[in-house]
Amino acid sequence: MSHVGVGPRAVMRSVAFLTAGVLAVPALAGCSSEDPSGKPLAAQDVAAAARARVADGGTLRWAVDSVPDTLNAFQSDADATTARVAQAVLPSLYRMDERGRPVRNPDYLESAKVVETEPKQVVVYKLNQQAVWSDGREIGAADFAAQWRALSGKDTAYWTARNAGYDRIEKIERGANDLEVKVTFDRPYADWKSLFTPLYPKEVTGTPDAFNDGARRGIEVTAGPFTVKKVDTKADEVVLTGNPRWWGEPAKLDKIVLRAVPRDERVSELVAGELDLAEIDPDTAEQVARAAAPRDAGTGTPLMGPDGTPAPGSGASALPGPQGGSAARSLRSWAIANGSDEEAAEEEILAREKRRKAEAKAERRRKALSGFEVRKSLEPAYTQLALNGAEGPLADERVRRAVARALDREKLAEAVLKPLGLPAEPVGSHLALSGQPAYADGSGALGEQDAKEARALLADAGWVPGGPVKKSEDGEKAAGAEKSEDDGDGKKSDGGDEGTYIVGEEGKSGEDGKDGEDGKGTDGKNKDDGEGGREEGEDTGGTDQESGEKHSSGKNTAQGGAPGAYAPKGTAAPAGAAAAPVAKDGKALTLRFVLPSGPGSQALRTVADRISDMLEKIGIGTEITKVPDESYFKDHVASGEYDLALYSWPASAFPATDARPIYAKPVPAADGSLNVAQNYTRVGTDQVDQLFDQAMGTLDEDKARDLLRKADSRIWAAAGSVPLYQRPQLVAARENLANAGAFGFETPVYEDMGFLKKGARGAEASASPAR
Repeated sequence: MSHVGVGPRAVMRSVAFLTAGVLAVPALAGCSSEDPSGKPLAAQDVAAAARARVADGGTLRWAVDSVPDTLNAFQSDADATTARVAQAVLPSLYRMDERGRPVRNPDYLESAKVVETEPKQVVVYKLNQQAVWSDGREIGAADFAAQWRALSGKDTAYWTARNAGYDRIEKIERGANDLEVKVTFDRPYADWKSLFTPLYPKEVTGTPDAFNDGARRGIEVTAGPFTVKKVDTKADEVVLTGNPRWWGEPAKLDKIVLRAVPRDERVSELVAGELDLAEIDPDTAEQVARAAAPRDAGTGTPLMGPDGTPAPGSGASALPGPQGGSAARSLRSWAIANGSDEEAAEEEILAREKRRKAEAKAERRRKALSGFEVRKSLEPAYTQLALNGAEGPLADERVRRAVARALDREKLAEAVLKPLGLPAEPVGSHLALSGQPAYADGSGALGEQDAKEARALLADAGWVPGGPVKKSEDGEKAAGAEKSEDDGDGKKSDGGDEGTYIVGEEGKSGEDGKDGEDGKGTDGKNKDDGEGGREEGEDTGGTDQESGEKHSSGKNTAQGGAPGAYAPKGTAAPAGAAAAPVAKDGKALTLRFVLPSGPGSQALRTVADRISDMLEKIGIGTEITKVPDESYFKDHVASGEYDLALYSWPASAFPATDARPIYAKPVPAADGSLNVAQNYTRVGTDQVDQLFDQAMGTLDEDKARDLLRKADSRIWAAAGSVPLYQRPQLVAARENLANAGAFGFETPVYEDMGFLKKGARGAEASASPAR
């Protein structure tokens, strides 16, 4: 699931990302000023080209996660594909620039200004005089008014997902002429630029019936460079074609086909030539990079450097094993096939034929992928560790803070991003990402990673190491959330063996991948080069599925003692040994860590294993439970059936509006249940709510920014969630496809996408989406 720009915002904060994945990316220069917002960590990677170098015509086949159930972005079942379609076919008054800021879209808007603040806020929109709907009618005040009435929340016949901002509007009227729209607010609203993007025609928003059902499987009246030709649920695709009434730069492509292709099937579709653009996982990215790498004319293998790593500029990833391995194997095979042992020779000849066919198949696959390249950036979204504060040990703020302070967020970010060649910096804000105006590192309100301080917090909350632990009876659980009967596989890390350790196994990773406290095993190698994230029963040699790290074997190579020899209690453990488990009231502190089990979730599982290692060092055990992807969010995160969970939120250009429901203090509902909105950690404070309300109600941008940063500091201090890293974004694109790929913060410019003219090379286009 990927984020696709500033709009539609109805989708942006209503969907949390479950997976993360993804090689080198053009990092932007660091910010030398004292501005705490900094700069984006990575630029977009879209093979930017001037329109003159892009051919007219052609069809772009673009993989998406699903065919949307609705094309109405303001309904609860809208998804990322809904947003993508809306961007291509409907007006967006504002778009997101390279720093994640809203910028005016001149195709629709000549200007928009706050013309009055007293007695009430008044905004006047001046529309582009060429802007018309596909039926020829001018875009005007009637469309604005119809959308306001549908989304204001006053008429419950409209099935809307949210009404933020629209509920503050008092009236909408025609301005000085047909091209002016005057909007009067009954309360000040800082995020007024968030409204009317996307803007639907009054034919969709004018009545509840039209709104609820009229735009689910199609939009007859549009006003973008493309229009919706059909939504084909049988073929699993949405077809967009050029809009003949579009007044802006004409679309280069004739057609865009958005095809629903599961993530684990995309490499096959790329090989078959059925796709031109697809977001992919790290394994597929490595295959594409290897296929595109310069190759030795004699052997056909990727050119390698003297140390066995890819030659500079090859684009290939490191290959396991010595350079001469292939030649040695070939020589040995020839010797056996031509030896005196006839039975062995016959077997070897059959094996050689099998290998020949496999190599031929691999070569066909390589050639098919060689026409693609990997485009990389960072998504405008971050992955967080959520701590459920509703009940159990994590209801105590001291325990949540202890968990948060046990985490080395820098190492977690490096584990995900560094092996992929992406900037590996931990995220310092819940409300914005580096480069956005509201960003500032507020993690100081929590404190730096400090195991000693974490243990002190636990002790203050009554959780002490080595305390008496009652033996469980009839399935009695340790302290933590109850496990559902229908949960998937579980793996328990209980924090050690009551103070003993095994001589000779100090540096062994075992099934939970435990490492030394300084991040290194006893062989001196960094833990990031080891086996973190390996699935139970998986071969220990190969590649880490999440980051692409290489490792050779899981055998213990530590020296100094026979494995299994127990040191007596009281013997000092070597550096890095796990702390004794903490206990309270006869129960050990074990937290239930719920994760998705699907093939696209390797990243989360790798991170979870490393977090478990870090918590074990302060005496907290974790029980990892893997559940089906389809039930992970609805049945576990949203319902509160977890202690710890990993998921992602997209960044927003309007955090005062969009982030408030995520961090608002839960309130009791009329039926006695807890109304949590989108605050799935169930942790909130009145102070944070007040700061959000103040930021939303001030028209002073500097003041609003300061209020948001204060709110973020208090969110950090409450330790309901811990931002970890910005999500990687990896896209396979045909080499001649221009102005499409890893978009980063920027909203795609659909009319500029296309295939380069024969013999043309890409040239830098304007960095701004507003031409």
